[in-house]
Amino acid sequence: MPKFAANLTFLFKEYPFLERFAEAKIAGFDAVEVLFPYDDAANEIERRMKQSGLPLVLINTPPPNWAGGDRGFAAIPGGEKRFRSDFTRALRFAQRLGALHIHIMAGKAQGLVAKKTFVENLKWAAAQAPKQSLTIEPINPVDMPGYFLNDFDQAADIIERVGAANLGLQFDTYHAHAITGDMLATWARHRRRVSHIQIASVPGRHEPDQGAIDYTAFFAQIDAEGYVGWVSAEYMPRGRTEDGTGWLSASVTAPDQVLQNPSAQDPAARTGRATRLP
Repeated sequence: MPKFAANLTFLFKEYPFLERFAEAKIAGFDAVEVLFPYDDAANEIERRMKQSGLPLVLINTPPPNWAGGDRGFAAIPGGEKRFRSDFTRALRFAQRLGALHIHIMAGKAQGLVAKKTFVENLKWAAAQAPKQSLTIEPINPVDMPGYFLNDFDQAADIIERVGAANLGLQFDTYHAHAITGDMLATWARHRRRVSHIQIASVPGRHEPDQGAIDYTAFFAQIDAEGYVGWVSAEYMPRGRTEDGTGWLSASVTAPDQVLQNPSAQDPAARTGRATRLP
């Protein structure tokens, strides 16, 4: 079965942020992701990671000066200087914590100029950090109206235009179903570009244990296809987080291998086909 990470922005919100690492370990997760970890000191986050033994697999831009503002600005014309400055700071944060992926958020924009801006900013970021895996993620327009990147074919075209080995697709099954109505067909069309998977039920965006997506079958499928990247639980618990992790205990097997950060060795590993160490 896949390797599962807990999104600490969504899960274990019953606890202060820095206590969530230990709770994720107790629940049986093997890694964590944090959307915007910039409100806490990097050294304290690093300490909690070491105590729990959980690596950090993903963070988002915006950067350290984000305080509830717009969700990204990489596709916003005229914002190139701000994007570059703040990406550089976010990259330093990711490198300090050993984050496997940085998700670059496009922001709210539309049109051909926005697309050109997004492509150029992604080319710049990929060249600035050739050993750092970067991702982009289509987000459905109901949950985030006006967000530039809201289609998987659009994302694939942008990835091809950027042409960087360290840029991949972040595949959120919830958004995929909301955008296309057929998550499995969307996965089949775009899986070769996928670096990272996120999961939640449809509808509701709750625990992946009911609804339109058969996750038991999906987990078996991606295993059979050779996906070795992380699968992150990014959902809104129906109640207390620990009361809803039965799906995890039913799915996960005890890991006997550790995934190293593939981007530090081979940018082509951004597809999820990372090497495992003996």
